[in-house]
Amino acid sequence: MNQHVITSPDKESTVVIDQGELVSYSKFGEELIHQKGDPGWRNADTEMFPIIGPTEANGFIVKTERGEAVQDQHGLLRELSYKVVSESDESVTYNKTYKKNTPVKNSKYPEKSTKEMVFWPYDFSFTKIFNLTDDHLSIEFVIKGEKGMPFMLGYHPAFKLSGKNTESFVAGMKHMTLQDILDVGSVAFPALNTDEVSLIKEEGYKIRLITKGFDNFMLWTEVPNMVCIEPITAYPYTGKNILGKGLFKSSSGLDSFEVVIQPY
Repeated sequence: MNQHVITSPDKESTVVIDQGELVSYSKFGEELIHQKGDPGWRNADTEMFPIIGPTEANGFIVKTERGEAVQDQHGLLRELSYKVVSESDESVTYNKTYKKNTPVKNSKYPEKSTKEMVFWPYDFSFTKIFNLTDDHLSIEFVIKGEKGMPFMLGYHPAFKLSGKNTESFVAGMKHMTLQDILDVGSVAFPALNTDEVSLIKEEGYKIRLITKGFDNFMLWTEVPNMVCIEPITAYPYTGKNILGKGLFKSSSGLDSFEVVIQPY
């Protein structure tokens, strides 16, 4: 089986993970995660690495100190498969490993891209760790890369909404409505310089996302029944200097990031 089910110690919360993808988080029977097949997005979560955002305007080229790499939107990590490293009743650990300059088939080709293969000129190992408590689900990302490797990282989970366009959001001192997110469209709504965003619902659990290492969010949807609340290291839709050097972090050799999803 490709699915793993983990349960909180009090047995009131359940998480289902399918090949590393968070496809369900239910608390006292209430589903919090957007369901695949429902309108809005074909996935439930994914990671954006080593690029966030579109690359088509740059001819799908990303410049690095090791020359030019070919990347499609949101990077090549999503084209790799996770392997299970360890599992328990309350935790599962997955890993993806990439060897520099290895061509990877681009799933967007040919319908949405002109590039059949993508590649990155650095080795890396990417680990995703799920841990479920009575109170929350934590997801840790550990990136083991060559020192100095440039990268951007984003986590892209989708949350279930009522479909009534009644939800709102709080990010630091900023308050947004779901309509604000819908109005922005494909570039996603930026919520910058904050490590926490709350999704406020009229009915059911509100959801708080608390992060370490990201420092920014973007929120995206084009339908009223779901929303993606995405922790990001940098917001790429600046309209200038596309994929500029200032958007990238530099690998220390071992970097970790965390997202806590807390229903309340």
